[in-house]
Amino acid sequence: MNKGRLEAFSDGVIAIIITIMVLELRVPVGAHPGALRPLLPAFLSYVLSFIYLGIYWNNHHHLWQAVQRVNGTILWANMHLLFWLSLVPFATAWMGANHFAPWPVALYGVVLFFAGLAYFILSRALIAHHGTDSFLAHALGRDFKGKISIAIYTAAIPLAFLKPGISCVLYVLVAIMWFIPDRRIEKHQHPTDPVVPGTG
Repeated sequence: MNKGRLEAFSDGVIAIIITIMVLELRVPVGAHPGALRPLLPAFLSYVLSFIYLGIYWNNHHHLWQAVQRVNGTILWANMHLLFWLSLVPFATAWMGANHFAPWPVALYGVVLFFAGLAYFILSRALIAHHGTDSFLAHALGRDFKGKISIAIYTAAIPLAFLKPGISCVLYVLVAIMWFIPDRRIEKHQHPTDPVVPGTG
């Protein structure tokens, strides 16, 4: 199956998710700068989630540059990822509205955990379809960064009930890890890419 519709659909869904999330930012009551202060937790939650969605969009884009074809399993694996990403606005709004209280911070971590797991499952489904000797498999390697991210989420979720601030720091840490787009694919020239004279 052709990958074009899957890419276009995923881009559209992520764009809608970001739109929904920004609509959760309420206009403050009052025209003075102090009126913005109560909105600071919601704004910080929004910024963090916007960065996360941007990271997923960037890495999703890089991933599909190495993909030649898709099958039913891949389609559902991609839908699984989009499902968890679609919950980001809800988790973001709850966390921001409650000033980073334990339960909302823990739920935010749960959403991030399953989104990370879904991305890992998607990448494994793509490798299974293209073969362990494929360009994609060599480019992704063992995905240590993805596994470390999931481990950090696993630690941050229960920690939210003790020190929610530390959990938030861990979420920021993972975002920093992934802020630069995953360059594993860029470092491996795709077999179908033209070779620039003098570089082959």
